[in-house]
Amino acid sequence: MGLLSKRIIPCLDVKDGRVVKGVQFVNLTDAGDPAEMAALYDREGADELVFLDITASGEGRKTMVSVVEKTAAKVFIPFTVGGGISSVDDMTRLLRAGADKISLNTAAFNDPKLISEGARLFGSQCIVVAVDAGHWENGWQVLTYGGKNKTGRDVLAWVKEAVDRGAGEILLTSLDRDGTQDGYALDLTARVAEAVSVPVIASGGAGALAHFRDVLTAGKADAALAASVFHFGTFRIQQVKEYLQQEGVPVRL
Repeated sequence: MGLLSKRIIPCLDVKDGRVVKGVQFVNLTDAGDPAEMAALYDREGADELVFLDITASGEGRKTMVSVVEKTAAKVFIPFTVGGGISSVDDMTRLLRAGADKISLNTAAFNDPKLISEGARLFGSQCIVVAVDAGHWENGWQVLTYGGKNKTGRDVLAWVKEAVDRGAGEILLTSLDRDGTQDGYALDLTARVAEAVSVPVIASGGAGALAHFRDVLTAGKADAALAASVFHFGTFRIQQVKEYLQQEGVPVRL
């Protein structure tokens, strides 16, 4: 099979060392423990994991290092850590703790040299640039600070620059869709995928099995990321993958 398998990636939002966004897994002693949840997703067939530290403070950083260490001890699939990483030192600490990739968002936009430095030191495969996109005139603009700040920068221009600087992957979130469960932003995702030579992970809007299929086909994404539908048990990862396989989308079962 020549086609590269498409990846399914659960995302865990971590605050003060706990997973937030209520979780209804019955077989976990502690539904809020990121390492436990990561291990469960690993067993369930997730291809990768993303952790986003939403407590972007110095305290949050220290907590995150211990979360990463605990997770690395339990999980065999690659995992990416993001949220408040603003220096090469931050990257070094998390990669040493066992993260496979680092996700940069606002910090990279504010200081694009971070991308080049990270790629030079650790390799492009370790550097994921996360882009939050919002509708703007006839296209999409980059939003920073969790969507609060409109930058006026065209998303396509920014992803191209990020890749030129060494980003090995783009994690693209449509903030218009995020949390709506109305489906991914297919047009935006396809345009970004066409604009860059690296894999694009689509995020924001998963609510039905068909949404995964659509973003991995019409949306041209290499991977689909979701949070709520997995945490709340709407779908299991295996179920999504079996559906995709039936629909002719290559996945690793």
